Amino acid sequence: MLQVESNLTLPGWRDFERAVALAFNGEAQESKAIFDVLIPSTSAPGIKYGLSCKMRRELNKILRTNRVSLELSNSAGQFWAYLRAKGINQSNYQKRPFDVGQSLLEVVDRWHQAVSIVHGGVVDLSKSSYLVLSWNRSKLYQLHQFPVVHANPDSLSWHFPTNKSGGAGRRLVGSDSTGTLFEWYGESGGQLKYYPSANEAIWASDQFELEPLGDIEYGVLKKAAAYFPRKWADACEE
Repeated sequence: MLQVESNLTLPGWRDFERAVALAFNGEAQESKAIFDVLIPSTSAPGIKYGLSCKMRRELNKILRTNRVSLELSNSAGQFWAYLRAKGINQSNYQKRPFDVGQSLLEVVDRWHQAVSIVHGGVVDLSKSSYLVLSWNRSKLYQLHQFPVVHANPDSLSWHFPTNKSGGAGRRLVGSDSTGTLFEWYGESGGQLKYYPSANEAIWASDQFELEPLGDIEYGVLKKAAAYFPRKWADACEE
């Protein structure tokens, strides 16, 4: 899952999670956990703050639209199971855009609540966040931090934009007063995407570049040689 350019590897989503954990004395979950990094509270023993780390090559889009792009989930199975429990399925969901949108946000909220201190977990949701690392092919990066509490679905306009034939498409859109805030692709991957305004970020970094490694050689082949020197030497002799 690393971005590869020529014979070099650029930082990937796992590198991002590990770097965040190291910077804040936290723990990278490296699993399907709701939060990717847990940071211990310095004032409340046993309580942790959750960071859901998102990384997308959408920095140029932020400059164009002032919206930050993050994928909340692609768990199509869990989304559809929850919808079916409400009587919504592939044959009728396009006729019930508001109910679908409300249900999707309820699912995400339930995931967060399941690990919260309110329901016996260890995560303080009030101090937990999405941490989004956006980048582009020019190797510029920017961080944005957003709360894990989403907009009230009642305040949004939910609809399925028409397709080329004039009928209801399969992409659900939830719009606020200035544009698209949510998108859901229920029958093509199940991704639920979120586009909060960059102006609403709790915190944002300036754009930055990663420090170059100088004359140090790196990349997939160099990593393999460093991790498995004997086997690598044997393989090269063959």
